[in-house]
Parts: sequence; C-alpha cells; structure tokens
Amino acid sequence: MDIVILLSTLVSGSIVFSVVELIRRNKLKEKYSLLWLISSLVILFFSVSRKSLETISLLVGIQYPPSFIFLLASLFLIVINIHFSTVTSELFEKNKTLTQEIALLKEAMKKTDASSS
Repeated sequence: MDIVILLSTLVSGSIVFSVVELIRRNKLKEKYSLLWLISSLVILFFSVSRKSLETISLLVGIQYPPSFIFLLASLFLIVINIHFSTVTSELFEKNKTLTQEIALLKEAMKKTDASSS
C-alpha cells in the first residue's frame, strides 16, 4: 500500500473518529456535526479510493486530483462559515430580545417597588 494512501486514510479516519467522539461526549451538537461528518466521510472516501478521486476530478475538469480535494475543502469552509453566520445572527437577535425583555421587567419591578412604598 502506498504511504500517501495509508497516511491520508489514517488522518481522515481520525477526523471521523474525533467528530463522532465529540458528538458522543456532547461537546458538539448534532445539528452542527452533520457538516463535519459529511466532509470527513468524503475525505475518507477519497483517501481510500484514489481512482474515484481521479475520475471525479477529471469529470469536473481538474487535471491534478489533489486540487479537487482543496476545492472541496474550500467549498466546505464556505458552507460552514455561512452556517455559523446564520447561527450567530439568530443568537444576536435572541440576545437583543432578551436584553429588551430584562430591561422592561426591571422597569416594571421599579414601578411596583415605588408604588408599594
């Protein structure tokens, strides 16, 4: 077995194992883990099956198969950034709403304390 295939398979297999372990230990939520699992399994598949990597990269029009892996990695990073940006935006809106509700509750408490005195 070629050393490059062995090394890439070990690295991609360890990534899959790490993602599964993070999910199992509740360090990574399931809704975020789907993208990581898919990408790591794709990398593992291409690590094991170099012929598939070469075939697909030629079909796409890329002459050097490792460049196809970099393209996939770049696309994955774009997708994950968009995903986390939407999650961050949702959290920002929730945080703003909670802050406003707390301010209203504090104001209501002040009025209640002032009227009972």
